[in-house]
Amino acid sequence: MALKQLISVIAQALVDEPDAVEVTEIEGDHNTLIELKVAKSDIGKVIGKDGRTAQSMRAILTAASTKAGRRAHLDIVD
Repeated sequence: MALKQLISVIAQALVDEPDAVEVTEIEGDHNTLIELKVAKSDIGKVIGKDGRTAQSMRAILTAASTKAGRRAHLDIVD
């Protein structure tokens, strides 16, 4: 649950429509998939220039999931 909340808080801080942020967590055996959906007008803010914001979010997620002893991957869904 902590990984899902982490991505949700970061995404809501970045976008203009924080109520439209949806985060889904899909758990596997050793892997967790986090799917992030935002409003169409905010997709560029979450991805960032050259994908830097998305890469930064993935780096934070990887660090947090490693500490929890799991692997996590972030997908940004349009």
